[in-house]
Amino acid sequence: MSIVYSRRGTGEPLVLVHGIGHRKEAWNPVVDLLAAHHDVIAIDLPGFGASPALPKVGADSMVDFVDALEKFVADLGLVQPHVVGNSLGGAIALELAARGTVRTATALSPAGFWTEPGRLWAFLLLMSLKGTSGAPDKVVRGIATRRWARAAAMSTLFAHPGRIEPDDFLGDTFALRDCTAFTRVLRSGARYRYDGRPSVPTTVAWGTKDRILLPSQAQEARRRLPWATHVSLPDCGHVPMIDAPELIADLVVEQARAARAAA
Repeated sequence: MSIVYSRRGTGEPLVLVHGIGHRKEAWNPVVDLLAAHHDVIAIDLPGFGASPALPKVGADSMVDFVDALEKFVADLGLVQPHVVGNSLGGAIALELAARGTVRTATALSPAGFWTEPGRLWAFLLLMSLKGTSGAPDKVVRGIATRRWARAAAMSTLFAHPGRIEPDDFLGDTFALRDCTAFTRVLRSGARYRYDGRPSVPTTVAWGTKDRILLPSQAQEARRRLPWATHVSLPDCGHVPMIDAPELIADLVVEQARAARAAA
């Protein structure tokens, strides 16, 4: 099993984990900001982006992904890196924090704190995005050339979807269209609920304009994880890196700094 990744910067290692259907380039708005402080490793999860799916048939559960991430970290020679994840990646970050195999965890709108109606709502929106990503190439490329059309197509994910550039829109759309693990991971997610207890410094941050995992789920996260740091991300959507890159980078860097000071 091979996880494709990019790497930039120097300092304590920091692993970035995207959400379902996305790719490592989701972190582009914050990578340079983080690389000024950290050795930043942005990954394509197995079955997404350029990474092949996990080799074992049916290996698409949360445990499988967390195991794969732990093996990746070990193979890269990293010792307790910081981890930041969004959505599916946020849940993975929290699971790693519960295992104590990372130094700190920052989860941006993590999956696993939904009620059943909230889960159904999220899954319907995600399946709708997956379906529209399969539009003919000519249509997708036509949308990419128009800022208002790109904004309309991405309004579910971002509070400020007009900021996405044409090449990024195309890359994200085709990555969602072509990913091989989407359906299996979504099916596995129907049974997923985060019940762990992080054993390392943990921050959970939620966009106030998240349209997929609604901000009410942030309250459930506060209830289940009272010992974590909880942050509201004003005017941010489900994928907040494009909405407030400086805010997200500051959040991550400050948590790592606080962990060093505590040590």
